[in-house]
Amino acid sequence: MRGRIIKESIDLFDKKGFSKTSIQDIVDTIGVTKGTFYYYFKSKQELLMDIHLNYIKELLKEQVDILKDEYISCQEKMKKLIYLIIQNIKVHGKSARVFTREVRHLDEEQLILVNSYRREFRINLQKLIEEGIEKGEFRDQKRSDIVIFGILGMVNRSYNWYNPDGEVSEEELVNIYMDLILNGIKMDTSST
Repeated sequence: MRGRIIKESIDLFDKKGFSKTSIQDIVDTIGVTKGTFYYYFKSKQELLMDIHLNYIKELLKEQVDILKDEYISCQEKMKKLIYLIIQNIKVHGKSARVFTREVRHLDEEQLILVNSYRREFRINLQKLIEEGIEKGEFRDQKRSDIVIFGILGMVNRSYNWYNPDGEVSEEELVNIYMDLILNGIKMDTSST
């Protein structure tokens, strides 16, 4: 039942937003009582925090698996990590939108917990950039932290507009992002 509450809540939060979704809306959708809801969650905020934690912990687990692969380059790891995020739009799009849009509704303690996982994900990417610089795969960046904020900002915003069933495939989008990350948009004038 806990999983069903989470699933239906994600749908409602995605459609109506966190603030406009009541606990009554959630239990009416599932066909249970408020008592059932409160058996699993103390509040709607706690439910939202659980949605956030489930989402980011799963991403972190998959991120670590990619980063531990000793047989692929830093560029390939970065590509796989971007693909991981983009692929999650189709698999967990609603969770991702709720994650990025509704985080502001968590209280300070919950936000600290969720942000600790988000920070870990970001720091792992920053370390990958720094490793790639050391190995000569990436251009030396004076501020790899800002580079990662830029990459995550670009990729995470995809949850708001990208349609995995639309005309641009996941692979094409990842390739466009990787080209931007590795080459930017500056015209190469060295061959002219």
